[in-house]
Amino acid sequence: MLRRIELEVLSTVDRGDTISELAMKLDHSESYLSRAVADLVEKGVVYTERDGRRKRVVPSDARAVERYQDLVRQHSHIDFPELLTGKALEVLYYLDQPRTVSEIADRSDNYRNTVNRVLKRFRDRGLVGTADGHYEFNADFDRLHEFAREIAHHLHRHRLEAVAPKGTILWEDYDEFLAQAETEIDAEAFHETGLARFAAFDLQFLLTDHRYYVYSEEPDAVSPAELCCHTLLIDDGSRHRSYCLLLLSHVDIDEEDLREQAVKYGLEDVIDALLQYLETQGEVEDDRLLAWSEFQKLAGEYEIER
Repeated sequence: MLRRIELEVLSTVDRGDTISELAMKLDHSESYLSRAVADLVEKGVVYTERDGRRKRVVPSDARAVERYQDLVRQHSHIDFPELLTGKALEVLYYLDQPRTVSEIADRSDNYRNTVNRVLKRFRDRGLVGTADGHYEFNADFDRLHEFAREIAHHLHRHRLEAVAPKGTILWEDYDEFLAQAETEIDAEAFHETGLARFAAFDLQFLLTDHRYYVYSEEPDAVSPAELCCHTLLIDDGSRHRSYCLLLLSHVDIDEEDLREQAVKYGLEDVIDALLQYLETQGEVEDDRLLAWSEFQKLAGEYEIER
């Protein structure tokens, strides 16, 4: 996300500082600062302006930068660059409400020991406290969560704009996001999903003008369970629910994996309704699901046996 030196630059830089001035403020070499500034420019967090032979560094107007610099100004006695390194921002991202170590570990896909270690650092400095095993922020330090959310969103937005300037983020978490684009994206870590992806499972549907991609550095391809959830995030209407039911009927999807993905995407109730619908042959009260006889007819059209 952001390295310590990058956080140090953001903590220190005033509008128009040169590389040499930053090097003096932070007691680092100019070459080291130059590399850090270049990384921040690439992330869209700062930009540089030429002033004769000098290059001046200017913070961007991103909300994440504003949030962070406000924290640094109001709590100048706290070494935020040291505190926010490693897994800290990821843990803070998921502390949007009082949560246990296990809950944060599950949501962030980290080891409990890692989460414990991060939270202990913040607790020792009085930034978070515990009640009944649940961690929560003290005083106004919930702005740390806001910063974690804002910087993650900024970097997601920056990545998307680089490959699809008119793209829209439909869902996101700390290190992944689902996006809608008007053109094809052929870039590392962008995986096609949505209706176009159903073709990989021998299901061909009429496509819209939009394309859908999930940004993730983890999977090589979108799994059926993930595809089902992505489809519902794109459109939770009757048509897309029916397509998900066809996929669930056609492909052997591990139910435990599907339910885990549902928790990740906040779709527990919808996935539960779809599974009950198939298990009970349509005995679910939901006006966004077809009558069982209609679904059987649809499945027949796609040569899927129920």
